[in-house]
Amino acid sequence: MLPPSKKVYTAGFWLMCLSSFLFFMSFNMLLPELPDFLTRLGGAEYKGFIIALFTLTAGISRPFSGKLADTVGRIPVMVFGSLVCFVCGFFYPWVTTVAGFLGLRLLHGFSTGFKPTGTAAFIADIIPFERRGEAMGLLGVAGSLGMAAGPALGPYITAATSLNTLFYCSSGLALLSLAVQGTMTETLPKAQRQRFSWSLLRLDWRNEILEPRVLSPALVTLLCLFPFGAILTIVPDQSRALGLSAGEKGLFYTCYTLASLLVRLVAGRASDKYGRLPVLRLSTAMMVVALTMLTLVEHSVPLFLGSAVLFGLATGLNSPTLYAWTVDLSHPARRGRAVATMYIALEVGIGLGALLAGWVYGNIDSHLPYVHAISVGSTLLALLYLLWGVKKQPPVLA
Repeated sequence: MLPPSKKVYTAGFWLMCLSSFLFFMSFNMLLPELPDFLTRLGGAEYKGFIIALFTLTAGISRPFSGKLADTVGRIPVMVFGSLVCFVCGFFYPWVTTVAGFLGLRLLHGFSTGFKPTGTAAFIADIIPFERRGEAMGLLGVAGSLGMAAGPALGPYITAATSLNTLFYCSSGLALLSLAVQGTMTETLPKAQRQRFSWSLLRLDWRNEILEPRVLSPALVTLLCLFPFGAILTIVPDQSRALGLSAGEKGLFYTCYTLASLLVRLVAGRASDKYGRLPVLRLSTAMMVVALTMLTLVEHSVPLFLGSAVLFGLATGLNSPTLYAWTVDLSHPARRGRAVATMYIALEVGIGLGALLAGWVYGNIDSHLPYVHAISVGSTLLALLYLLWGVKKQPPVLA
């Protein structure tokens, strides 16, 4: 137990939550509009690349952001990620070709390759072991609010003003996130900090790409995030196929994210109390059910939105628990690398889900259930691994 005088949630924690809210809102508000934007540019067949290219550079950059977070500092890594998000949002209105759009999505991915890595390491530094699940849940609430507000607000901004205004709003929110980070104090100990040099970008491929201690949570992350990449890719088209209006394209995301937000508020300490693995088994089983519902949607909007709610509840339990499990198993001196390993798995899962969804869907609405069926298989594999494949490892109590 913590001493009564020990304050768990400092101003730095709440500022980080605010920064995450603004950051996630920034790039998520674009998602409902990007498939149509790419179609107007003549690239309808490349819809799967909207998410896949974004996650590709995010995944590639994780080993670098993890190493820099452990050497240069948590805050510089976050600042770079927010700066990339600001610049990319500003340049979307100037894109006139499919190649230019895909190149910008590739660049935009660096934002999530850096910002969340620094954020998770920062939070792990300031929150004690016995409250990590709760803290990751609260941080997830902030991110979920951004993810809910962004897709819900984006179509309305576009309808009321213009698509270019939406892009500039996205850029502005990233700039606000950047400004909030300027008020924080670095948590990496001074003895570990180095001045940035290009030599830090040289990686030891045996020791600085993946952190072996966190491979189990990384594998579960990959399998559980595969469906998310598929959903991000095809849900705007599935919403249209169900007859939802242009302003309602973000409704699935809103239901999903609000449900995720609710469970994080109510059950933020669940994994601290009951253990990481029991909560992950329950949440992954809920994902299986939610994705099975999506395969049966056909023309039912209530079933479509109901599956969004259940998937959101499952993710609200699953995501902070995976974060906490990863941090539990990581040594403080390699915490940035451990978090980066988990995020590499996250990006690979989302990217593969997006690519496969775009290929299987092929702009043919009757193929939508097949995409969701593949996602069911991915989460079933995760559940089986959690039930029988995980080897017990003692947490690092620091």
